[in-house]
Amino acid sequence: QDPPNRIIVPPRKGGGADPKTLTATDLMAEYYEQRASAGLIITEGVHTSVIGRGWHRVPELYTKRHAESWRAVTDRVHAAGGRIFCQLEHCGRHSHSSFRDGESGYEGDMKKGVAPSPIPRSSGSNKQHYTNLPEGTADIEVPRALTTQEVESIPDEYRNCAQLAKEAGFDGVEIHSSNGFLLDTFLQSSTNKRTDDYGGSKENRFRLIEKVLVACCDVFPSHRVGIRLSPNGAYNSMGSVDNHDAFLFYAQRIAEMNIGYLHLTNGIGPPHKEGPTLELDEIRAIYPGTIIVNSDYDAESAERVIVSGNADAVSFGRLFISNPDLPDRFATKGAELNDMAERPWWSTFENQLGSKGYTDYTRLAEPNV
Repeated sequence: QDPPNRIIVPPRKGGGADPKTLTATDLMAEYYEQRASAGLIITEGVHTSVIGRGWHRVPELYTKRHAESWRAVTDRVHAAGGRIFCQLEHCGRHSHSSFRDGESGYEGDMKKGVAPSPIPRSSGSNKQHYTNLPEGTADIEVPRALTTQEVESIPDEYRNCAQLAKEAGFDGVEIHSSNGFLLDTFLQSSTNKRTDDYGGSKENRFRLIEKVLVACCDVFPSHRVGIRLSPNGAYNSMGSVDNHDAFLFYAQRIAEMNIGYLHLTNGIGPPHKEGPTLELDEIRAIYPGTIIVNSDYDAESAERVIVSGNADAVSFGRLFISNPDLPDRFATKGAELNDMAERPWWSTFENQLGSKGYTDYTRLAEPNV
């Protein structure tokens, strides 16, 4: 069934999970239900394992208990006429040992975040933010390099999550392979210095991502699986000199797999400066499937990129947070958009996510408060 519009809810960090069980909550269900008029909802990144954690109070999906909690979310979205994919996320080196505090089997170096190579990300403050620690921040750690055997177990991790997503009622899954999280660090030469079958050439660097996509397509039909890439993104100190040619190669390989869509974002902040920018029309030239684009679009620029043929749909992050009925507002001449709330719309240790600034935005038929 074709979606009613090309306006997409993209993944966004919320941190609204139950703080003890990291299961989905009624507040999260309300948030997604409010946005069911979108062509597609893609959930916040959902952690695929204990070692995949990397953000305070982000929900998880690798046990039956997690899946049961998400069923309330999908049921409410479907009852409201919506469609919803679950984004599967392994944070990789964007993590900290504190996320494994108290977890059996995670001691010493095994508590650290993981990556293809032991290369830490950088930041202006050299701090890891949004941890579970009372102070909220901690020094960035050098990640532990995954063994070849561990790398080869990751597709099964995603297959398990995809199966649980299916049992939870999701319509499909999106693979988070952007913004410096685990799979993105395998794709990029600046963060992948491996000498086994998962490093070196761009063919080898793509190997893990290909296996993850195949694993998810074993659970869902291929058209119910998407992937998110950020070839120009600098967030989490990403960017490589060969990104332009490498990501063209990745896009071509993904096109051959005939999956549901390619979701492209420039990430958070300006693009990296390590090499030439990969332009959208270059990707369109070799990717005939559905392309969703993201990064600071408004109604007018979204219309232009779709009319150009370079994209098939546009995802709106901040605009969809403050405007749960965004498709109606775009379709209504003269309709104004709600302002963003001053309160942060994600959880930190000191500032837990609640309804204010998350689910309390007015709709067109409601008076502004």
